[in-house]
Amino acid sequence: MKIGLALSGGGARGFAHLGVMKALEEFGITFSEISGTSAGSIAGAFYCSGYKPDEILDIISKTGFLKSVRPAWAWTGLLSMDGFRDVLFKYLPDNSFEKLKIPLTVSATEIRHGRVTYFNSGELIPRVIASSSIPALFNPMTLDGHVYVDGGIMDNLPVRPLVGMCDFIIGSHSNPVEQRFDIKNVKEVTERSLLIAINVNSSHSKTHCNVVIEPPELGKFSTFDLSRGKEIFEIGYNHTIQNYKALDFQLTRQASDTENI
Repeated sequence: MKIGLALSGGGARGFAHLGVMKALEEFGITFSEISGTSAGSIAGAFYCSGYKPDEILDIISKTGFLKSVRPAWAWTGLLSMDGFRDVLFKYLPDNSFEKLKIPLTVSATEIRHGRVTYFNSGELIPRVIASSSIPALFNPMTLDGHVYVDGGIMDNLPVRPLVGMCDFIIGSHSNPVEQRFDIKNVKEVTERSLLIAINVNSSHSKTHCNVVIEPPELGKFSTFDLSRGKEIFEIGYNHTIQNYKALDFQLTRQASDTENI
């Protein structure tokens, strides 16, 4: 049976994907295909290159993502991801979709034409960066004459590349919308508005999953809570271990059983 895994965007909440993957590994699950958006594309790129979830957590935590970004000095974004690109080249030197141990697809939003693009061939790192370029915060990525921003804008849970390729699809969604929200500042209002918007496109994607794993505790974290990566990782791991068992990831489990749809 071919099992596919779709990893959502979510900024710092994406650390939960690593915990989810660690738990799924302990259930004896292996993946035939993985797709990811933004934080999910980063987690997917490392995992498909052969790194284990604990190793990925350690690499990203020690690297310090915020230390690797630089001022962009451009009207298209406040920050450049050039420093993070250097980090990716250090740990993913092959820089190739074709050399990954597990096939990976990452999504990005073509901002000029307003459409989603799925990448699964060619250079890996520029496409992961394109998938992770949050609008206004980071400079867009230009590839082959097209301009790309964060894939979560149009497809935050990229299940579509897995449909028809896999017999069973697991969605790891790290963007629950917490029901209580106190307005404190413009930043939080903007972040929550974006969170609500991307959840709209995720709702349809969830219907194509056999199982959706979405720890509700993630709702209390911000996109930028990068210093809390270990805590977020543990939430993803514990939620999966406590709420699922290996038999849940069999074909007898129907899509109607998915969580939080």
